[in-house]
Amino acid sequence: MKTIIVSIALMAAPSAYAQGTACADMAKFQMSGGSVSITKAGKITDALPARCRVDGIIDQRNGAGGKTYGIGFALALPDSWNGRFLFQGGGGLNGSVQNPVGAGAAGEASALARGFAVVSTDTGHKGSGGFDASFMADQQASLDFYYVAVGRVTLLAKDMIARYYGRPADHSYFVGCSTGGREAMLMSQRYPTYYDGIVSGDPAIRTGYSNLALAYMNAAFNQIAPKDPFSDGDRKLVIDSIVKSCDEKDGLKDGLIFNTKACDFNPAALTCRSAKTESCLSAQQTTSLARAFAGPKDSHGNQVYPGFPFDAGIADPAGIAGILISGARSPVNPATASPEFDVDKAAAGLIANSNANAGDTTWTNLTTFSGHGGKLIFYHGLSDPWFSPLDTVGYYEKMSRDNGGIDKVKDWSRLFLVPGMGHCSGGAVTVDSFDMLTAIVNWVEKAQAPDSIVAKGRTQPVRARPLCAYPLHAQYAGQGDPQDAKSFVCRE
Repeated sequence: MKTIIVSIALMAAPSAYAQGTACADMAKFQMSGGSVSITKAGKITDALPARCRVDGIIDQRNGAGGKTYGIGFALALPDSWNGRFLFQGGGGLNGSVQNPVGAGAAGEASALARGFAVVSTDTGHKGSGGFDASFMADQQASLDFYYVAVGRVTLLAKDMIARYYGRPADHSYFVGCSTGGREAMLMSQRYPTYYDGIVSGDPAIRTGYSNLALAYMNAAFNQIAPKDPFSDGDRKLVIDSIVKSCDEKDGLKDGLIFNTKACDFNPAALTCRSAKTESCLSAQQTTSLARAFAGPKDSHGNQVYPGFPFDAGIADPAGIAGILISGARSPVNPATASPEFDVDKAAAGLIANSNANAGDTTWTNLTTFSGHGGKLIFYHGLSDPWFSPLDTVGYYEKMSRDNGGIDKVKDWSRLFLVPGMGHCSGGAVTVDSFDMLTAIVNWVEKAQAPDSIVAKGRTQPVRARPLCAYPLHAQYAGQGDPQDAKSFVCRE
């Protein structure tokens, strides 16, 4: 097994390109096929590389309810450009233009720090709190959020880059997590020729169904106690038992469960034989755990949405809290649901409401994307409390079947699962610091396919592990420093 240790030095010394247009003159930029209003164009000098930043709005208009809409964007054009372009994916329901830096899944150095031109967008509306859905009242704003905006901003950014530097970008990349991960998948599915390399993390593939699953899980736990079905002691018992059952199956007891397919934790083993104590759970608790993590099924036994894996980070309180933390199980839905939750009715409602699935990214015919040499990397935290990593695995497996099988698809797409990691990052013992950006660049530009990618722990910086391309997992070789990624092999 060959472990590719990615190095930011590969892109840390960009070459300066002759500038075609002065930064201030970018305020006069006009686009074809639509209108653009440049609200700001000026030089920025700070801790990041010196750059021209251009802010603007595409097709500003008055929409439903008299509200003003338009696709806001910000483009960073570094003085020392490396010839590459990166689209920084969004998050939640978007609604604000984030600083175009490109730090996601980039390890120790952001895309901008390496010399990439970087763009970001609000996807067509203004919102507050990250999950403001009021824009859905406007048809065009909804379409912009679901798929239109990322396509339009891509073309605009490419035109601006060509104008500013006097030449087009050599290669284009898209990196995003959560909603940004959905947008990344969107680019491979709806805009297959726009990007050379795409990185999709913890993607919100089917938010209607994932929210249904979380409501189902809430209902299962609410049968115990609506406010909090598990005490801190109960949660610790569950995690300790999962680790005891599954941790060493990858050859090392370290709190990280890499061999997740072999994890055979059974909540029933924790059922009290008599009165409830700190060393066991009630029958109602263990039954609800098994039911909730198995995922929702309809009355015919058909799986509506995948279950969630029993992983070591499912009760982690930090950041976006783990799925066993009360109230943490959904970014949109309330943390309560009727114990009589009807899966059939909920699923039927999703099917009947086509709007609910307008943003789904389940298309698997990627022949045009792969045919032009596109490369696609997925990653997903195994303790993600919002979107099941098993849904991403399911998509990857179906995509592989529909495109000639995994042996063929691995020539252009790989999936990496991260033990202990929550939604996009976080976890007390996880290894959530990894450089997917260098991996995708090396794959696109040097034909170096990533068999594995070294990940480090933010909370434990001395810890390093290889993330192995699915379906392989990192297995301790039995000798060598257990904190060194080189002491592990990728094994099926």
